[in-house]
Amino acid sequence: MHLLARLTFQSDQAFGTLAGRMLERGLIERVPGPGRAARHRLTEKGYELRKAGGHIVERVLADSFSALTPTQLATFDKLLIRLLGSPELS
Repeated sequence: MHLLARLTFQSDQAFGTLAGRMLERGLIERVPGPGRAARHRLTEKGYELRKAGGHIVERVLADSFSALTPTQLATFDKLLIRLLGSPELS
């Protein structure tokens, strides 16, 4: 959950609160992890909502960056990865 918190620009505590709400709404479920750790995974309902949201995000991004050429988009992508400084994203 820590990595998800980082990738969504939230604190661990804020993401934990979000995860709690997602559990209550049946979007994720807890599953056993290594040792005493618990992991979370999307439920079918959560997967369907993520999929629908993904389509919306794709349309917004396509509209937002439609003025850029493929070369400019590739450059922009590299610059964002560098600015974020996150090895997981490169």
